[in-house]
Amino acid sequence: MSRIAALLGKELADLRNNPAVFIPAIVTGVISIVMPFIIAVAVPYFSGERLADSSDLKIAVEMYRDQPATRSLDPEGAIQAMIFQQFLILLVLTPVAGAMSVAAYAVVGEKQARTLEPLLATPLTTFELLTAKVLGALLPGVALATVCFAAYVGGVVMLAHPGVYRTLFFPRALLTIFLLGPLASLAALQMAVCVSSRVNDARSAQQIGALVILPISVLLVAEFTNNLQLTSRLVLLISSGLAALNVALMAVGIRLFDRESILTRWK
Repeated sequence: MSRIAALLGKELADLRNNPAVFIPAIVTGVISIVMPFIIAVAVPYFSGERLADSSDLKIAVEMYRDQPATRSLDPEGAIQAMIFQQFLILLVLTPVAGAMSVAAYAVVGEKQARTLEPLLATPLTTFELLTAKVLGALLPGVALATVCFAAYVGGVVMLAHPGVYRTLFFPRALLTIFLLGPLASLAALQMAVCVSSRVNDARSAQQIGALVILPISVLLVAEFTNNLQLTSRLVLLISSGLAALNVALMAVGIRLFDRESILTRWK
């Protein structure tokens, strides 16, 4: 653990010296926060029409208000709560984007800078090396997602109907942000690290890791079309699958990471 911690400190120090790598993740976070407020607050305000007046939303909100904790909300507040809950899955993309901004360069960047060879000549095991590099990209992404969630809750407190913010602390919402999000980011990271161990182009690793975004997008679309209700149980089930996938990806990454090849043949 001491060796992992030392390398992790080095990875985080490198990130502090290059904060521009987080620009894509920050842009993703801002878009994820702003979009639901446009739909739930700005559009009704400027159009003069309440969300509760829409027949389509009335049907959806009746399904949503089956949850006892939302029955105290008025129709407009219940619809806002539904919208803010559904857009939480979009916030999951923030740690993924933050991680992917860093992960692809974790191995390829060090290859190109010729700084990976000294690390490989140390007693560090492949597991320790990859763990530190993955955590070095994961932790800043999770921290950014936490900041975005805090800003999201603050915006709901100030702009939405009273009591709507409480729905963001339901188990389903917290599991989505603090369990599903990090596990999805970890899967994307490990896919990127697996690829970057064998290629000399960081973009290739980013493209492979970005495949994790596709199932997240499917979940978002399914929720908006009322074909899926993302319950706490479903979030836990998906998270369990991601946890198993991450264990498998770590094993694959260790097998693919060819230390001898990097030391002797990399140019």
